Amino acid sequence: MNELDTLVNSAREQFAQAATSAELENAKALFLGKAGRVTELMKGMAQLSVEEKKTRGAAINVAKQAIEAALNARREALAQAQLQAQLQAEALDVTLPGRQRGQGGLHPVSLTLERIERIFGSMGFDVAQGPEIESDWFNFTALNTPQDHPARSMHDTFYVEGMADGAPALLRTHTSPMQIRHAVQHVKKHRGLIDAGQAMPEIRVIAPGRTYRVDSDATHSPMFHQCEGLWIGENVSFKDLKVVFTDFCRTFFESEDLVLRFRPSFFPFTEPSAEIDIQFQQGPLAGKWLEVAGSGQVHPNVVRNMGLDPERYIGFAFGMGPDRLTMLRYGVNDLRLFFDGDIRFLSQFRS
Repeated sequence: MNELDTLVNSAREQFAQAATSAELENAKALFLGKAGRVTELMKGMAQLSVEEKKTRGAAINVAKQAIEAALNARREALAQAQLQAQLQAEALDVTLPGRQRGQGGLHPVSLTLERIERIFGSMGFDVAQGPEIESDWFNFTALNTPQDHPARSMHDTFYVEGMADGAPALLRTHTSPMQIRHAVQHVKKHRGLIDAGQAMPEIRVIAPGRTYRVDSDATHSPMFHQCEGLWIGENVSFKDLKVVFTDFCRTFFESEDLVLRFRPSFFPFTEPSAEIDIQFQQGPLAGKWLEVAGSGQVHPNVVRNMGLDPERYIGFAFGMGPDRLTMLRYGVNDLRLFFDGDIRFLSQFRS
């Protein structure tokens, strides 16, 4: 074995011992670097004759090519080993069960609205829908609200500009306008019966939806929900209001011993009017009177604005806050929690 064969074997051994790319590059420098052994052999050819240079140069080039081939082979081997190690580290066991996404649910206020609609639906009430940008007439005037009433001020109501007809418009402050719209359409539909002196089918409707007022604290939000109810007929009394709302509250809270009281109050669209309070007999709120709704017998002017004769048709109306009912049902004491969008809070509620 001559000198060049020994050099090639030595390079192969050095390359084989390199465990990392950095070690391999250091080994390469020993043989192919500027001060490497192959470079030294090339420099030593200066003392040789022309014929000897040809023979010696060809032999050194063969040895250099063999060393470079060994170097490239070792580089490939290290790259493959690194790839295999990475694949092994990132290996997935396809037999393991997959990760499941968390199942979503309805917002607690949405659950309350659905519950309200189901309960009143079982009593024969329809569900009315209407625009959130409402006219002044439907929101205030048709409901017997005086022109100088504080609710009409900009301190309480969000007014909207740029309506096509130039009429005053606003973000509805309650869902009562939907009752008026529903009643007006109902009367138009049955105008023939009314004009013929026959009995018109009763108006039974609830109007749930979003409402807006200039108000914000722990128990109030600029955007909140309301559900108004209306029952108009020829023989509807305050007694019917008490029966309907008592049955609703006991069903909603699933408490047959729930106590209700009606306190005299004032609303421009009802006369007489009453606030409705409830009292739980069990639980952390037991013994406390809690206000949940306003109610009353529909004012004759409001009945007249529906297109009906208040001497013949009479009824009751009520309005409650589903947000407030949700707080009571789930024991939440800050209304803002429902609208912060915190998944940790909202994920506690399931239908």
